Amino acid sequence: MVDAATVRRLALALPETEDRCTALRLAFEVRGKGFAWSFNERVHPKKPRVPRIDILAVRCPFETKEMLIEAAPDRFFDDDHYRGFPAVLVRLEVIERDELAGLFRGAWRQVAPKPLLKAHPEV
Repeated sequence: MVDAATVRRLALALPETEDRCTALRLAFEVRGKGFAWSFNERVHPKKPRVPRIDILAVRCPFETKEMLIEAAPDRFFDDDHYRGFPAVLVRLEVIERDELAGLFRGAWRQVAPKPLLKAHPEV
């Protein structure tokens, strides 16, 4: 299980990560591009989505997304809003800290600009 404080520590350990969190929402960017954020669930049709602080959307390539969902549907899933979008939905109550840290590194690398990637090859 990973809580919001651990999510923040893992995300902010990555170079130049910007914390865009609020009391109701987790959100992290690198140079203005989001790599992880709270899932907004459609609870009632035709009403605004509601943030779920216990579920994160994390950027990843489509192939990785499909593999994660197939391999561990208890931890990873998709919904209509995210189909066709390069991000997987992650249940924080069942993912391990190290697994989430790895997802964050991949997500960060996916959106970080090339000069930043070159400056931080360890990520």
